[in-house]
Amino acid sequence: MADDKSMLEEQIKSQGALVRKLKEEKADADQISEEVKKLLSLKSQLGIDPKPQKVKGNSEKSKENKKPSGEDGPKKFVLKTAKGTRDFAPDQMAIREGVFNKIISCFKRHGAVTIDTPVFELKETLTGKYGEDSKLIYDLADQGGELLSLRYDLTVPFARYLAMNKVSNIKRYHIAKVYRRDNPAMNRGRFREFYQCDFDIAGQYDPMLPDVECIKIVVEILSSLDIGDFVVKVNHRKLLDGVFAACGVPNHKFRPICSAVDKLDKTPWPEVRKEMVEEKGLDPSTADKIWEYVQLSGGTELLGKLLQDESLTSQKRAVEGLEDIKLLLQYCEAYGISNRVSFTMSLARGLDYYTGVIYEAVFTGAQTAVAASSDEEGSVGVGSIAGGGRYDELVGMFDGKGRKVPCVGISVGIERLFSIMEAKAYESGQKVRTTETEVYVIAAQKGMVEERLKLCKALWDADIKTEQSYKKNTKMLTEFQYCEQTGIPVAIIIGQSEIETGIVKLKVMSSREEREVKRCDMLEEIRQVLASESSVESKPSISS
Repeated sequence: MADDKSMLEEQIKSQGALVRKLKEEKADADQISEEVKKLLSLKSQLGIDPKPQKVKGNSEKSKENKKPSGEDGPKKFVLKTAKGTRDFAPDQMAIREGVFNKIISCFKRHGAVTIDTPVFELKETLTGKYGEDSKLIYDLADQGGELLSLRYDLTVPFARYLAMNKVSNIKRYHIAKVYRRDNPAMNRGRFREFYQCDFDIAGQYDPMLPDVECIKIVVEILSSLDIGDFVVKVNHRKLLDGVFAACGVPNHKFRPICSAVDKLDKTPWPEVRKEMVEEKGLDPSTADKIWEYVQLSGGTELLGKLLQDESLTSQKRAVEGLEDIKLLLQYCEAYGISNRVSFTMSLARGLDYYTGVIYEAVFTGAQTAVAASSDEEGSVGVGSIAGGGRYDELVGMFDGKGRKVPCVGISVGIERLFSIMEAKAYESGQKVRTTETEVYVIAAQKGMVEERLKLCKALWDADIKTEQSYKKNTKMLTEFQYCEQTGIPVAIIIGQSEIETGIVKLKVMSSREEREVKRCDMLEEIRQVLASESSVESKPSISS
């Protein structure tokens, strides 16, 4: 017996050495596996508990058996949104939807149709259209031989659309997301992904009629939102070019200097002057002459003063710009919006494609009363909240024959508006209703699920916004509390006695008045109650 044991031990030792040798020589995996089986069989005969051996090799089976790192436990994720983006909770979305509805209503009131374009464009479509801001374009990896970029705004894609489809006249609005590789300031409404709300008029029309309507639309939208005092600054690119020429700026430096002037709304003049002189090579005396003009603002009185400036009126472009501004201000008076418009010489709009009137809406004063909902940077300061202007040559850049389609438009900085409105709601503590449910169906007893379903169907078929509990048996008190918490105006109560008598109980949640209504009269009665509640309800403007 001892000899048999010794013999098995020798066989195990020999077989083990063979397995090790095969592994060292990186033999075929199947051969190694076969020899390992023999070794385990020998060990089993000796009473040794065979343990699984790791088999090295190149077989597909060995690869499949290898677990990836971290598979044995839950993977840890960094739970955050990407830099410059954000999620929106139901109460925030309720505010956003209310604002979008008001903006779209205004655009439609002025006769606009809507279009949509892809979220990305050929890179060459976007390149060279935004001046110094071109560095903020998001480029994508090569996709099947096409170099693509995420759209930076909605204006350049619109111009491409006009040229590609040979459209020469259209009044359109477009609400969609755009992307900028910018340094975000979240509580100031500066994001990397955000919505723009654009309204544009394309076509050959008489001077300043489309332009002043764009300004009128900005005034209508911001007035309807009731979020503070604002002013729409207006200027003219031809006038700016005339100022630069009169001050001695070389033609090739017009756009770089224009970009520097555009920073005056948030950067002090000494820093802007330093950029002009040290970075862009402008003569210091020329920069000082520019400052004499760009610090001016006013109305018709400023216009009269500039029309008597001989050095300025010697420039043809300046005269054309002043004449356009004069007509624009006259039309603003006719529309009754002169109190909202300021002729501001420092307004430049840094984008390269502007050719005529430019404008920008900014808050005035009331902004400081609005506290930020974020702890990042004190009170909210959002800069411009809408802007735009005339761009008569952009479409021609895409047309093979250089066909020009004059265009003018506005873009509402919707995210910046939301930053103010969310902060205002946060400060006031007001509750924003997140659901539009009008009726909640409640069972007075157990076992009434089918009757509730029948009621819900009848209400949904009548286009009445209706909810019910997803529990078979519920407590009425809990259901009433839900209606109060979510602002549902009407509750319909059904029980066995109501079924037998062909009625329902209708409860008005605001007054807690409860009355019996015949099933055949239920829909009409609900509509009357909803109309009555709507007429007396005082809704916050930001959620209406």
